[in-house]
Amino acid sequence: MKSIDLSAVDLNLLVAFEALYIHQSVTLAAQRVHIGQPAMSAALGRLRSLLDDDLFVRVGRDMKPTARAVAIAPQVLSALDTIRATLADLQTFDPASSQKTFTVATSDYFASMILPVLLGLLRHQAPQVNLRLLPVEKASLVNSIENDTFDLAVGTFANLPPYILQQTLLSEQFIGIARSGHPALKDGVMSLENFVGFPHALFTLRRDDIGIIDQALAKQDLKRRIALTVPYWFALPSAIASSDLLVAIPSCMAAQVTQHYSLQAFEIPLHLSSWPISMVWSTLNDQNPENFWLRQTIQHACQEIVKGRNIDA
Repeated sequence: MKSIDLSAVDLNLLVAFEALYIHQSVTLAAQRVHIGQPAMSAALGRLRSLLDDDLFVRVGRDMKPTARAVAIAPQVLSALDTIRATLADLQTFDPASSQKTFTVATSDYFASMILPVLLGLLRHQAPQVNLRLLPVEKASLVNSIENDTFDLAVGTFANLPPYILQQTLLSEQFIGIARSGHPALKDGVMSLENFVGFPHALFTLRRDDIGIIDQALAKQDLKRRIALTVPYWFALPSAIASSDLLVAIPSCMAAQVTQHYSLQAFEIPLHLSSWPISMVWSTLNDQNPENFWLRQTIQHACQEIVKGRNIDA
């Protein structure tokens, strides 16, 4: 028997063989694979040449398989079933039965905001799916995405290469918080004079104590006193609730902490820009059904958070 060069084998020929073996009719086999009868006859001719055997011979009205066709049929049909199952697994994702661990890079602020909603969705939709959260390290973000260190990242990102995809989840803005009954608040309103006159806390990961609030004040030749800087968002609520410090925090976080601490939110008396919270992922994973499901689920969770924020407002 001559050796077969697999690189010259068209998978469609094996599909044609399967159809001919099952139906034992060129006409019916052609209908099964949605081609014309002449094309099926041509496929049979190529199969005969490839395998050096007639494979199917007309007996009465049927095309009966030869001994060689009968011998190879179980392996060919099994191989095609395996290929179909493999490709089907790549195209579908069943969250209800999946035990996959998804890795998401994000900040402690966003994690604390989204986890209550996200875990509720997982409990109902994907009870065996696991989450692993990592901190966002923007300096190595692109390399981490390229190396599949995580499935996606959530935060505020700029100047990403074109093969990193990005989708905005929500728009954030700064809201001021102070302890309940703070003397700077008059009927819940913060004047610019009081805002500058009381000491402030500042979240920052840098070594300086200048934020966008300070930049906005500088345009009016004003300056505030930064009495406390912290690199941890959740060191702030208890510190603010027990002092006269003022602080600016993201609005979703403000809606959350004012429910659990003796704090009052206020509108900052400055013109400040909002910023997007986005999720980013690799183009290589864009059509991955698992990654697609994760993105949809996180987007749904963020929609619920925005609804809650608007209701609280």
